[in-house]
Amino acid sequence: MAHEERDVERMYSTHEVVAKLRRLADALEQDRPFRIQVAGERIRVPARAQFSIEHERGHDEEEIEFQLKWPLEPESAEDPDSDALV
Repeated sequence: MAHEERDVERMYSTHEVVAKLRRLADALEQDRPFRIQVAGERIRVPARAQFSIEHERGHDEEEIEFQLKWPLEPESAEDPDSDALV
């Protein structure tokens, strides 16, 4: 199955963000892949993903984005049972 293009932004409660970030930090620290659910879709993030932090400032607001990037692989290379849901 081909990956469809997607660009979504979803607001989460502080409680939900804390839980996601805590599990994300654990996976990063252990150098292991994980899954995260964003706006109803489960996404596999490999351990080799590159992490960056972006800061933007405009006239009336500021934004910080925590970003993970990785190249897409064929789905047959994924092991869905090996990753924790974040």
